[in-house]
Amino acid sequence: MKPATGYSNRPTSDDPRDVEAWGLTEAARRLIHARQTPENPDLLRQALSLNQRLWTIFQTSMVDPECPLPKDIRDNVLALSIIVDRQTFDRLIDLDVNKLDRLIDINRAVATGLSQRPTASAAAPAANTAPTPSAPMPKPQTPPPGAPGKLSISI
Repeated sequence: MKPATGYSNRPTSDDPRDVEAWGLTEAARRLIHARQTPENPDLLRQALSLNQRLWTIFQTSMVDPECPLPKDIRDNVLALSIIVDRQTFDRLIDLDVNKLDRLIDINRAVATGLSQRPTASAAAPAANTAPTPSAPMPKPQTPPPGAPGKLSISI
């Protein structure tokens, strides 16, 4: 079974937040599909590669000197991207579809945050043409000692 190379459910909005949320949701969807098809490691490699490319775009945008986002948001995105990098590389090495929850959860949490609209008083108009996560990013929270290794994301 060869996966579709195109996107059948492209975002209808040109709003960068919507496009970013859609990209993260699409990457999570593909990771879930790969998890459901463990006999096809190529699906997992492709899903991980897509996710890595997406997060590399975010990383590049965050270190751009002209990035309009506040430093704390840029720092949070970069910290989260380090977790995504580590998880992605670990999964590319072991191809364990049972260990994709963390990547899926991160993508879904960030997509949810991007889908929320700020209140009128908090919204500031910005000419943002580069793909950058525009909402405050969730902060990774490490579990207490002895707790299962599940990453908790709060928005």
